[in-house]
Amino acid sequence: MDDSLIPPVPKPSRDRPLAGSTVLVVEDSRFASEAIRLLCLRSGARIRRADSLGSARRHLAVYRPSVVIVDMGLPDGSGAELIGQLADGASRPVILGLSGDPEARARAGAAGADGFLAKPVESLATFQQAVLAALPPEARPGGLRPVDSETVEPDPVALAEDLLNAADLLTEARASGEYGYLVHFLQGVALTAHDAELGAACADLGDGPAPVPDRMEALLRDRIAATG
Repeated sequence: MDDSLIPPVPKPSRDRPLAGSTVLVVEDSRFASEAIRLLCLRSGARIRRADSLGSARRHLAVYRPSVVIVDMGLPDGSGAELIGQLADGASRPVILGLSGDPEARARAGAAGADGFLAKPVESLATFQQAVLAALPPEARPGGLRPVDSETVEPDPVALAEDLLNAADLLTEARASGEYGYLVHFLQGVALTAHDAELGAACADLGDGPAPVPDRMEALLRDRIAATG
C-alpha cells in the first residue's frame, strides 16, 4: 500500500489535547456514555463503547485503545476485574476507573487504574485533566493550555433508554430479590441526570419494605413519561 494514502495520525494540540488517542469507554449507562462521547469528541479523541465486561473483551481482542475508562459496576461483574487484567497485560493502555461511588476510587487504584473519574462526568476541563495526567508525557500537548469551563449535555433520548432499562431491571430484581446491580445502575443515572429525588430513592431500594419497589416503579414511570 502507498504510505502517502494513509492519513497522518493527528497530534495533540492546545485545543484538542487528546487528538490521536482512541478511548474505549466500558459503561452500561447510555446517558453517561453519551456524555463521555461528547467530551472525547470535543477533545479530539476517537471513542468506542462497550456496555459489559464481555463486550469490552471482544473489543480488546480486535482493537488497541490508548485509553480505557471502566465503570466499576457492570451487569456481568466488577470493573475492577477488567482493570486488573488490563494492568497486567503486555500491551497496557492508560486505565481510568469510573463511578459515582467515592469509595470506588480506592478499589480502582488497588486494581491497577492510573486515575479515576467521578460521576457525573460533564466538565471538559475535569475530563481532560484526568486523562492527560495519566498519559505518558510524549502523548500530551506541549505548552500551557487554557482551562475550559465548558460542560456537555447528553442527549435526553439516551436518558430515556436508561430509564426503560431500569424499569426492566426492576422487574427482574423483584423476581430475584437481588437489587444490588439495579441500585448501582440507577445511582449513576441519577448523578448524570442531576436527579436528586431518583438518587435518594435508590438508597432505600432493596432494603425497605415491599412498598419501596412500588415507589421506585412509580418514579421511573413518571420519568419515562417526562422524557417522552
